[in-house]
Amino acid sequence: MTTEEVKLNVEKALDEIRPFLKNDGGNISLVSIEDNDRLVKVQLEGACVGCTVNQMTLKSGVEMTIKKYVPQIEKVVNIEK
Repeated sequence: MTTEEVKLNVEKALDEIRPFLKNDGGNISLVSIEDNDRLVKVQLEGACVGCTVNQMTLKSGVEMTIKKYVPQIEKVVNIEK
């Protein structure tokens, strides 16, 4: 999978997650893909910022969904503003 394909698939995964975050007044955006396409940096936005549930959301929802689309991704981290 090329870097461009990885980016497209990560965006597809975020598109799948986004409606759930928007229901809670939040959103998510892709910041970067690093470390030979194994690390994804995202930014939680809106109500998701500072939410006590966001680390759980990041691990169980976001990371799991991204790995479904791009199995070689090893870690997803949230970058705070």
